[in-house]
Amino acid sequence: MPGADKKFRLRIHPLFLAAGLVSAFTGDLLLFLAAALAAAEHECAHAFVARRYGFALDKLVLMPYGAVLSGDIAGIGKKQELAVLVAGPLANAVTALAFVALWWLFPETYPYTEAAASVSFSLFLVNLLPAYPLDGGRILHLLLSPLGERRANVVCRAVTLLTALGVLAYFIWTCFFDAAWTALVFSVLLAAGAFGGGRYARMTFSREKSFARGLEERRVVIAAERTVQDAFRHLREEKYLVLVLFSGGEFLGELSEEEYLDAVRAGRWSAQLSELLPAL
Repeated sequence: MPGADKKFRLRIHPLFLAAGLVSAFTGDLLLFLAAALAAAEHECAHAFVARRYGFALDKLVLMPYGAVLSGDIAGIGKKQELAVLVAGPLANAVTALAFVALWWLFPETYPYTEAAASVSFSLFLVNLLPAYPLDGGRILHLLLSPLGERRANVVCRAVTLLTALGVLAYFIWTCFFDAAWTALVFSVLLAAGAFGGGRYARMTFSREKSFARGLEERRVVIAAERTVQDAFRHLREEKYLVLVLFSGGEFLGELSEEEYLDAVRAGRWSAQLSELLPAL
């Protein structure tokens, strides 16, 4: 039964700890921590918006090159997915602007916050690149979806590989001055991301324990023309959902949680709620 009881899980990859130790010895620990916090903020913004639409991106893994978020967005609508994708870069942009405002009000804080602001702004820009596994690549795939899944994948992979080659060319150019090794690593990650995939699993929770201890009813008045996807955000583990349907100011009927979830299990995301009412 879909719901939202999965707790947010945080895992730290051993290589992340190793990278942290190296940065401590090289004097870059503060920059490393700033980058880790900015990456975590980025992914948590994705998770927050996904939760608002009733989906769970609930596993965050801190990696030496950033953070990886996984979970459930299977069946999400295009507009909702776009909002989830944009949330990460937008959070970094807002953070960077907040630091700029801080400098305006308190100039003496600049030396202590400049690195964090730079990292946040860099994440904002980098994630707009139209390449996998970055948000920009996923947004490009979303925009190309009218071409069909296969063609969209081919175009996105080609653009990702071209972007990786561009970053690699930049690395080669820097070798004549001061080699930018991070660019080399980034180009390899982009090339690998061109052939990456996703894993999605519908979030679940059990009603048996809830019914045993008693459950408060949550009644939501909603337009009958809204879709099953639109109403998904109203589900709460701690409350039993009843949808009260109105159309044109007239009461049409009520949907119990079981009736609504039958449509969810059947994957009828685009069906109007009025279609779920029992035939008279």
